[in-house]
Amino acid sequence: MPTLVILRHGQSLWNLENRFTGWVDVDLTPGGEAEAAFGGELIKKAGIAFERAFASVLTRAIRTAWLALAAADQAWIPLAKDWRLNERHYGALTGQDKAQTAASHGEDQVRIWRRSYDIPPPPLAPGGPFDLDGDRRYRGVTVPTTESLKTTLERVLPYWFAEMAPALSAGQCTLVAAHGNSLRAIVKHLFEMDEDAVVRLEIPTGNPLIVELSGDLRPLSARYLDDSRAEPLPPTRT
Repeated sequence: MPTLVILRHGQSLWNLENRFTGWVDVDLTPGGEAEAAFGGELIKKAGIAFERAFASVLTRAIRTAWLALAAADQAWIPLAKDWRLNERHYGALTGQDKAQTAASHGEDQVRIWRRSYDIPPPPLAPGGPFDLDGDRRYRGVTVPTTESLKTTLERVLPYWFAEMAPALSAGQCTLVAAHGNSLRAIVKHLFEMDEDAVVRLEIPTGNPLIVELSGDLRPLSARYLDDSRAEPLPPTRT
């Protein structure tokens, strides 16, 4: 039975500062490191043995995968990294304090930018400190200037079908360590969630979500390993 373990990265420095992060490459806080390692301890306790692991190209996701795999005594597992698993790009909101942004633009407008399915924030202007056109990890990639959850899903799914789904179909137990919105995209696809439901979906940081899949990669069961920090999940196939 194919098994996918979904792990949202631990708390980052900009999570702690309440700033819009998106594609900016910030590291984990000590608390985020502890979350990732504890997730790995839960994976070890559950007896989960991986064959493959995937992460974005952002440090907070990569280090979450490293710390979790090390705590699970599986640091040797191959880890593939790809920009298509990056967090949603927050456009002109990148780097801004969330509370100050709400005060400037109004809470309703910021809620629309953050939580609507297909309305992105204003685009990031070129040439600023968060312009990634010169970042060599994106060589040959058209870096977005803003994204909605919809456009995030549109870049995540081709990678899912090209790399992750084949690994799972081959029976390889697989870990993906990524971000709130790129993981929402995967969960939306797997559980066939509608747009209204997926924008309400919360995925807690550092809490492994275990999804048992059928042969055609539809969820048969899903559970968080840390019950004390679990969030509601969509229904699975009966």
